[in-house]
Amino acid sequence: MQIGIDSFAAAYTDASRQVAPADRLRNLIEQIEHADQVGLDVFGIGEHHRAEYLDSAPAVILGAAAARTRQIRLTSAVTVLSSADPVRVFQNFATLDLVSQGRAEMVVGRGSFIESFPLFGLRLEDYDSLFAEKLDLLLQIRDNEHVHWSGKHRPSLTGQGVYPRPVQDPLPIWLGVGGTPSSFVRAGALGLPLMVAIIGGEVRRFRPLVDLYREAGERAGHPPEQLKVGMHAPGYVATTTKAAADDFFPGWASAMASVAKERGWPPVTRADFDAQRGPEGALLVGSPQAVAEKIAHHSEALGGLSRVSFQMNPASLPHSKLMRAIEAVGQGVAPVLRDAREAA
Repeated sequence: MQIGIDSFAAAYTDASRQVAPADRLRNLIEQIEHADQVGLDVFGIGEHHRAEYLDSAPAVILGAAAARTRQIRLTSAVTVLSSADPVRVFQNFATLDLVSQGRAEMVVGRGSFIESFPLFGLRLEDYDSLFAEKLDLLLQIRDNEHVHWSGKHRPSLTGQGVYPRPVQDPLPIWLGVGGTPSSFVRAGALGLPLMVAIIGGEVRRFRPLVDLYREAGERAGHPPEQLKVGMHAPGYVATTTKAAADDFFPGWASAMASVAKERGWPPVTRADFDAQRGPEGALLVGSPQAVAEKIAHHSEALGGLSRVSFQMNPASLPHSKLMRAIEAVGQGVAPVLRDAREAA
């Protein structure tokens, strides 16, 4: 099982917003470098187009990190493919793959926010068809240097070459999903690895959807080892579970309140948070041993996970605490899971 970190480069609290954007990005690059040094497998950067985020150009951030790292894989988390040009997406990540000597990946999805649609002149009415069409084109580009393709939302390609070509062949592309059954089936039918964003509720409720994914992949003739499942979830690790919870809750509650206000959700409470930290809940918050045990439990509940990524950013924690948490994940959580896998 690969263990990694995802970041949205976000500032939700008054204290985090007081840090200058240039300093926040400098700190983020240091965090990616530290994740590499402590042996984590992957670091992902999201994509948003809102004032509280600095990740509208994830490939640029990852390119800067590529020059400072040696082993860690560098991925988007996610690329909002519906509002992007697949040619430019491929070119950006193929270039990142060259700069990083074959460590680039992308997770593509529809995104959970809609600001990019009016920003790039797209219609929300085309939400589903845009994604399906652009995913098809992206996969065509990945598999073919010269592309013949036509669709409704973009001018046709009539054999043009798309360059540069990456080191990896094929360039890894995961499909990022929330809770829509058709998205799980699509990933399975295409034989793409699946990254499931689980930000609340009981993790085991996703098992029927993951089963749909694996069944669709089997029907399409894809080998089981190709049908990898990853989980992206909010998380944070400290010396003790109490310290982790006390550190994480205030910023997490602020971030959730911001989203809840927009979407009409009820406000979150400490009791809600503590329930989500329980054995079945999505939050990966606690001591290294407790979090490792919870990840192993979730992996069993979902039929086996290939990757788990911690989303620590919603808590708007200071840089120093994030650096210590990254070290705790790399030195305390990942080794426990690796040892368990080797013993199995």
